[in-house]
Amino acid sequence: MRKVEVPLGQRSYQVTIGQDARFELADTVASIGSVSRVGIVTQDIVASTEWFASIDPGVRFEIFTVGEGEPAKSLATVEDLCRKFASYGLGRHDAVVAVGGGVVTDLAGFSASIYLRGVAYVNIATTLLAQVDAAVGGKTGANLPEGKNLVGTFWQPKGVICDLATLETLSAREWACGRGEIAKYAFLVPRGTETFSAGTSIEDQVVRCVEIKADVVSGDERESERRMVLNYGHTLAHALEALDLARHFETRGAGNLGQGILAHGEAVAVGLIFAAILARRMGRIDDGRVDWHRRVVSEFGLSTELPSFARGKGEELVEYMRRDKKANHDLTFVLDGPRGVEPVRGVDIKDVFESIEELESLP
Repeated sequence: MRKVEVPLGQRSYQVTIGQDARFELADTVASIGSVSRVGIVTQDIVASTEWFASIDPGVRFEIFTVGEGEPAKSLATVEDLCRKFASYGLGRHDAVVAVGGGVVTDLAGFSASIYLRGVAYVNIATTLLAQVDAAVGGKTGANLPEGKNLVGTFWQPKGVICDLATLETLSAREWACGRGEIAKYAFLVPRGTETFSAGTSIEDQVVRCVEIKADVVSGDERESERRMVLNYGHTLAHALEALDLARHFETRGAGNLGQGILAHGEAVAVGLIFAAILARRMGRIDDGRVDWHRRVVSEFGLSTELPSFARGKGEELVEYMRRDKKANHDLTFVLDGPRGVEPVRGVDIKDVFESIEELESLP
C-alpha cells in the first residue's frame, strides 16, 4: 500500500492507495478513537458488487443508500441521511463511512459535518474521479436548483482509502470522468517540473494526483486563494453541465437523467481547452502552450471540442458562469500564465465570448 499524508495539523490524515486497500478500513476506524458503530453510506449499484461484501469497519454498522447522479445530491437526501443516522442511534463519537464516488463522498461528508454538529467520517473512494479528486480535501456539499454544490462545508475526513480493485467495475464514462480530472493535474505542477502522462500506471497517476492535491490543500484548506487552482477548467465545465441538465429536464424529465448526460470529466476536458484559449487571448500564454493543452487532453482519450448542444449558446453559458459559486461576483477564471496556473479576476466579458466562439470553430 502507498500512503500520502494530507498535512493539516490536528486535522491531518492519510490517503491509502492500492489494490484491495478497502481492507484497511477497520484500522482506519480504530485510529479515530472510541467508535462503537458506523453508518455506511453508499449506492445500490455499489452495494451489489462482490467486493462490497468484504467492507468491514471492525465495529457494528448499518448500510444507508442514496440515489445516483447529481439529482441525488440534494438537501432532501442530506435530511434523509441525518434522520436515518438518528434512528440508528449514531452518536457523537461514532463515524460515517462513505463507499462510492463523488456523489456519495459529498453527501456523506456533508451529512457527517452537520449531524450532531459534526461526526467523524472516512471515504472509501470507488471511482477514479473520487480517488484523484472528490474524496480528498474535505469539501462536501449538495446541489440546489440554482446550481451545483451551492451548499456545503469544509469537513476533513479521518482517512481516505483508494482501492484500485474497484476501478475494474467502472464503465467507460466513469473512466472519462476521472481522466478529465487527471488531465487537469498535469497542468498544475510548476513549469519545468516533470509531470505524468496517460501512459503512466494508474496507481502512479492516482498517487501523483493525490500528492498534488494534498500539497495545495495543506497550503489553503478553505479555498481563499491558492486552492482555487484545483478548479482549473471547471468554470466552463460547470456551465456545460448545468446547460446539459437543463435540456434533459426540459426534454426527458428527471426520470431519464444520466442517459446521455455529459460526464464531469468530459466537461472538464473541454473547460481546460477553453481556459487555454482564453489565456492566450489575454496574452498570458502562446500558441505552443494551447497546443500542449490539446495534446494532453487528447492523450487521455477525451474530446477537445465544444459539445454540439452547447454550440451557439454563448449567452447561456456565460450566464451559468456568472452563477458559479467561484465567480465571486465577477468573472473569475483559473488560467495558465507566466507563473503557471492561477486565479484571474475581472476577466473582460468580450474575451470570454470570443474565446467561446474560437472554441466552437476548432476542428
